[in-house]
Amino acid sequence: MATIGENIKKARNKLGLIQDDLVRKSGVKHTTLTKIESDFVQKPSVQVIAKIAKALDVSVEDLLK
Repeated sequence: MATIGENIKKARNKLGLIQDDLVRKSGVKHTTLTKIESDFVQKPSVQVIAKIAKALDVSVEDLLK
């Protein structure tokens, strides 16, 4: 099963976005995004997940699969 960080990275790459693009679109701090994508933070807050999901145009559930 993929981690939330892997799912975010995959969705971001599918859209051709770099981390800086996603940071701007989501309003999430760069350090937070980096920690989530590297699996340093494995259980980010619901608010952070929701912001990232909206910026990637995917559902929260898609990121949690």
